[in-house]
Order: sequence, then C-alpha cells, then structure tokens
Amino acid sequence: MPSFFQSLGLFGLVWAGILLYNIISVLLCFLSKKCQTPERDGSAVPTQWKRSPEELHKTYIANTEAFYRAAGRGLTEEMDKFCSDCALQLFARSASLGQEHVDALNALYSKGQPKPDWLLWALSTAVGESGEFLPPLFFWSLTERDARQGTDCSRIFVRMLTNILLCLAAVDDDVTYAEAEYITECGDKLTALCDSAGVRPGKPSLKAKDFVTSGEQSFMEKNPPVAAAAPQGAGATAARTAPETAGETEAEKPDLDQLLAELDSLVGLEAVKKDIKSMMNLIKVRKLRQEAELPVAPMSLHMVFTGNPGTGKTTVARLVGGLYAAIGALSKGQLVEVDRSGLVAGYVGQTAIKTQEVITSALGGVLFIDEAYSLASGGENDFGREAIETLLKAMEDHRDDLVVIVAGYTDLMERFLSSNPGLESRFNKYIQFPDYNGQELNAIFHSLCEKNGYKLDEEGESFSQEYFDSLYQGRDENFGNGRDVRNQFEDMILRQANRLAAMESPTKEDLALLTKADFLPAPEA
Repeated sequence: MPSFFQSLGLFGLVWAGILLYNIISVLLCFLSKKCQTPERDGSAVPTQWKRSPEELHKTYIANTEAFYRAAGRGLTEEMDKFCSDCALQLFARSASLGQEHVDALNALYSKGQPKPDWLLWALSTAVGESGEFLPPLFFWSLTERDARQGTDCSRIFVRMLTNILLCLAAVDDDVTYAEAEYITECGDKLTALCDSAGVRPGKPSLKAKDFVTSGEQSFMEKNPPVAAAAPQGAGATAARTAPETAGETEAEKPDLDQLLAELDSLVGLEAVKKDIKSMMNLIKVRKLRQEAELPVAPMSLHMVFTGNPGTGKTTVARLVGGLYAAIGALSKGQLVEVDRSGLVAGYVGQTAIKTQEVITSALGGVLFIDEAYSLASGGENDFGREAIETLLKAMEDHRDDLVVIVAGYTDLMERFLSSNPGLESRFNKYIQFPDYNGQELNAIFHSLCEKNGYKLDEEGESFSQEYFDSLYQGRDENFGNGRDVRNQFEDMILRQANRLAAMESPTKEDLALLTKADFLPAPEA
C-alpha cells in the first residue's frame, strides 16, 4: 500500500479528470438549456445530471476510488454506509419515490463490497425514518491530517459528495429545491469543519441550487407521518397495543433467550457471566418495583471492564447491549466501539463536538471505549480531558438510555478512574476478565476448528492440550489470550495449505484435517 504522500500525485490527476468531466457536463447542460429554473406552472425541466444505475455506479466508483487511493481502502464500508444514509435523507426531499430511487441506492457500493438489495417498500420505510445529516467520523480524522500535512483531501471529499448527491437527486429527472437545500447543507457543514481545522482553501463545490428543475413539494411534505388517533370504546386497549406489537420496534427487539444462550456458550468467564446476569436481575426487579409504585434508588448501568487483551471484553459488551435492550433497559441495544482516536480531535473545541457525535450514535445502546485510560494519559492541556468532561455530562443526561463501558488493563484503568472524581462516581460496577487457562485456550481453538469445518487427527488432538498448556504457562505481558489462539489457528491453516499443495489430489478428508505438524513451523515440527 503506497503512503499518503506517494499516492497524492495520482490522486490529484484522477480527481482532475473527474472534475473536468463534471465541468463538461455542466457546460453541456447549460448550452442545451436543460438546466433552467422551473417555469411558473411548476413543471419540471429534464436535467443532464440523470444517470442510469450502471452509469451511477461507475460515477460512484470513479469518485470514491480516487478518495480511497489517498485515504486508504479501509474506509470502504464506512463510506458506503455514509453515502447510503445521505441518499435516504436526500430521497426524503424528492418529489416522489419510485423504482429509479431503489436502483440508485443499490448502485452505491465500492469495489469489494457487497451489492445492496433494497426493495421499494423497504426504501419507503427507511426514507420515512431517515434522520438529519451528520459528518462521518472518518471526516474529522481526514481534516486533522490535512491540517498537519498541508493537503486538502477533505475539501475534495466535499466536492466528491456534492457530485454524487446531485446525480442521486436527478435519478427521477427532477431536482427539487428541497434536495438542493439538503445538498447545500451537507457541503456547508463539511466545509465548516475544514475551516475550523485549518485545512488550506480549495476549489468550491458546485452550487446545488443552480440545478433545481422544479419547486414541487418533497416526498415527506406530501406524506407526513400520521399519528394514530386514540381509539374509543371497549376495543381501545387492544387497538392501542396492536401497532406496538406488530411494529418495527417490537420486531427488532433482541431475542433474550438467544442472547443468554450465546453468553453461556462463551468459553470460561464464569464470574463475568454471573455478574452480567446479576445486573439483569437487578434491572428486572427495579422495573417491577416501579410498576408497583414502590420507591427505587438511583442506579447507574455504566461499567468498567478490566483485563488483558483477547479476554472477550468487546464480545461481552455487545451481548450486554442486546440483553439490556431485551429486558427494556435500553431502547436499541447497538454497540458503538471507539478508542481515543475516535473521540479526541486535534484542535481546541473540536473534541467536544467529535465526542458528542459518537455519543449520539450510541444513544439507546452501549458505548464501548477500549483503552479508555489513554484519555487521561496527557497533561492538563491534553484534549482527552475535554472528551472525558463531555462523556461525563452525557452519562448523566442520558443515564436512562445509554450504557458506557470503559475497558483496559487493570492497573491503568484504576489510575484512569482516579484521575477525575466524576469518573469514580459514575462507574460503580467493575468486572474483571481473567486470562484464559490452557484448557480454555484449547476449547477456544476447538471452537474455531468446528466453526470453520476443520478437525484434528489423533496425534494432533493429544498434542493440542499440551500446546495450549505450554502457551498459558509461558505467557508474558504480551500474551493475547483468545487473539493468540486465533493467530495460531490462522497460522495452522496456512501450514496446512503448504502441506496439501505438495499432494497430487488431496481428498475432502485431507482438506478438513489438521495435524500435529501444522501446530509448529516446519523445521521445529
């Protein structure tokens, strides 16, 4: 993978070509007089920005691939999700929804990513539930890097997004004023972040309002959400509860039994499982007391997970979100995982905004902060302090629908919590994740084999326990627990592949079999 500086020259050339293409399209549009403002009767004028699904996909690939060359392909999943969310918000401002919008949304996927499979009914529902525009988290990092290195990739990103959204707005051969306003709002918010970070000036984006073809009302204006009238009479109770029972919230409610079974299936961690179930029982009894109109003491659901890497902290945090949602303690149950880089910005005043964006995305679920002690590792002027203060306020303001779990090494987490009196008062539940012993490491390994269709021969089976006992007994400060087991499993798959490559026609049994020789590098084996 070339470095950012090495790829910048090619990046600039590709973007120059894309911008030249867009400029030519605009000139042709004006020369053909097809991008005029609407007539007084409100009729729509066709726009040259319309693309077929295939053309739209090519446009999306051309724009995003140039961005990935500079920012890295690790952003593909986030980029596709972000652009799809923007499309839903944009379509809410369209005059109507049709199959062309479905086809357009299904065209938004990067190379190597799965193609979406939206249907019209699902699109209509999602459009009705779409929120407001929020800058993606990776854009903050992009502006910070631009400011440090004197580049302007974040401003190019703004122009790229404007181009994509204009093409999306025109899929029905009509760009409404509301769509243009939304595109302008997106560009303004992103540009403001560039300005505040000190990114060098760049070329302005296209003005979306120059491409308006009609002043027709938007889809949401024509189809506002209708609140059901309160029913009367004997059937009132049943009628009021029916929408909730059949609605999306109930349909998406996590399955309690399935999540408990998944928790119980985790290798080891018996004390951890007991603590989580005790917390759930406490929540259930607290709700029963509330329903019985009995007094309940204030309760904090925020937790501290301590232990070494690879001990299952993230996995348990995800299950906590689902379990708490299943018993009604949280409204959604999603897990949002971040570390210091996801909360702290590089300039005064930006960290609070960046942290608040993360908190907003976690409302209704669990915010999991890994290596949380790094937030307090700097001096008095470190921006991590600003993130902590923002976090503490949100934990108090949203204590009924947000669980914050901070995680890290035991000693470092103790120093972190003692660094701020507010942290100690809000985190009153500590759960220790012990290292896996040799037997548990072996069980994790066999679980990986089973899930991936592998099995050990007799000699490998007897050697397996010996190997993981030795791995546990020889552990040091770099011991990775479950991560080391996964790394060992992946190494064994590679060694097996090298071994089978020397066979003329390996059988199905050969392809599924791991041996003692696969445990160790060839010279040692």
